[in-house]
Amino acid sequence: AEQSTMPFLHGFRRIIFEYQPLVDEILGLLAIQDVERQSTLERPACLGSNRNQLSAVRRVLERETHSPFYQEGVSYALLKVTELGLVPAAEILLEFGADLSFEDPVTYYTPLHIAVLRNQPDMVELLVHHGADINRRDRIHESSPLDLASEEPERLPCLQRLLQLGADVNAADKHGKTALLHALASSDGVQIHNTESIRLLLEGGADARATTKDGDTVFTSIIFLLGEMVCSDSEEAQVINRFCFRVIQLLLAHGANPSECPAPESLTHLCFKSFKRHFPLLRFLLESGVAYNCSLHGPSCWSGFHIVFECLCSHLSVSEDESFSTDLIQKGQTLLELMMASSQAIQLPSNFEVNTSSCRYHGEKIRTLFCSLKQLERSPQALKHLCRVFIRQRLKPWPVDVKIKALPLPDRLKWYLLIDHTAAGHEDL
Repeated sequence: AEQSTMPFLHGFRRIIFEYQPLVDEILGLLAIQDVERQSTLERPACLGSNRNQLSAVRRVLERETHSPFYQEGVSYALLKVTELGLVPAAEILLEFGADLSFEDPVTYYTPLHIAVLRNQPDMVELLVHHGADINRRDRIHESSPLDLASEEPERLPCLQRLLQLGADVNAADKHGKTALLHALASSDGVQIHNTESIRLLLEGGADARATTKDGDTVFTSIIFLLGEMVCSDSEEAQVINRFCFRVIQLLLAHGANPSECPAPESLTHLCFKSFKRHFPLLRFLLESGVAYNCSLHGPSCWSGFHIVFECLCSHLSVSEDESFSTDLIQKGQTLLELMMASSQAIQLPSNFEVNTSSCRYHGEKIRTLFCSLKQLERSPQALKHLCRVFIRQRLKPWPVDVKIKALPLPDRLKWYLLIDHTAAGHEDL
């Protein structure tokens, strides 16, 4: 008779049907009518924590302990109370055998995954203390609880709790993607800013040099966002730029290398190629001590000196705008001086030459800059140059310009140490 009344259901729907009555009874006793439709603001504070409610749940569980599908029912009920963060109810369900590894039949998330997705840090702690695998990955997306916590700023409390409870901050999925890379990839720089999550992960020991099997690094998402600025309006571009700067500052402070190979994955290389657009950011990178050549293969792979002259010749061969040309040359000269002032001996590509024949405008200025650079490479370094290098090195990390202005020195010496007092300083970031 029972079989004839059972609906014709397939897969997970049939499975849930078997234990749904027990789940409904438990949730009904806890006054939970529709978990999915209840917002946090709508729920009474006593929901699921009333002593009479909890006692009633205990009686039902004691009565149904030996019934068919009891294990599945009590475990599925745990998923539901986890969504709402009902810790007292969850404690009872765990006491009566709820399975911490039970997966939602639709999403395949475990209770711990769901607690993170719903931003329930106290529930996260309860589940971990009862033995939930803190680093377990779901079967569909291969996401760990820490991965999920890192993807949304609203889940920051769960991220903090997971780190405190000992989650593996450098655990990676089958593609090599860590929680830090998840946090970076999930940030769009406009609406989703995972800056605090990134900071917590780095302070918790996240590897700033992590790389996926596809070659994505911590700078891959930053490079993408900087490219998006070209198509954004000015206000949105400023928001993206500020976000990128804050994140880059955090990454550099924790050992990330923006000058690594290959060139398309190098933030420094990108900034050199578009130095007029990214001048403040490139200045920050150079003043922070990053390499102006490929850090793996040296100037033979790519060189900041070569790229600057290449861009100058390219732009000045087509532009007649005097103000544009003057600004571009000034920025180029500042970058050349910043690179020269970063070390006592400059590193140029072998057989480095500049062909200014294509420069219809200001070719002589470019030749003068190049000749000065080559002479500095061949000649012994002047004492004032060595002093500037030494002082600027001592004043790192960034912002160097603020520290130079505070020195008890004559203005002319400060101007020399600043390299270009009219160029963009740290305020532009």
